[in-house]
Amino acid sequence: MPRATEQEAKLGASAKQVAEHASALARLEVELATLEVKRKIASLGRGVAFAAVAALLLLYALGFALAAAAAGIATATPVWAALLIVTGVLVLLLALFGALAAVSIKRGAPPVPDQAIREAKLTSEALRHDGHQ
Repeated sequence: MPRATEQEAKLGASAKQVAEHASALARLEVELATLEVKRKIASLGRGVAFAAVAALLLLYALGFALAAAAAGIATATPVWAALLIVTGVLVLLLALFGALAAVSIKRGAPPVPDQAIREAKLTSEALRHDGHQ
């Protein structure tokens, strides 16, 4: 039968080994997390770059579509009139979307949660009066 000191020595060695394994495992988990974050950031960066290229190509496509519309209208009217018609349509769309943007911004400003503040005041009033009117 092993003596108490031998058991304590074995227990101490086992505890040390468990601590070393836990430390190594923690380091590996941190390394894995770091690599995963780097991979995700790189993927996000590529996604942003692809989106920027797509937006630029969309802008060019819109320009070509408007030019094609003007060229199509120019078959029935003078070129200057076709360009003026397309410009007029764009100005009308600009005015419409500008008005919609102004209304939306006016509704959202200032960004204060009015309803939540009102509810908090009602709750605090109810708590102050201890539920009695």
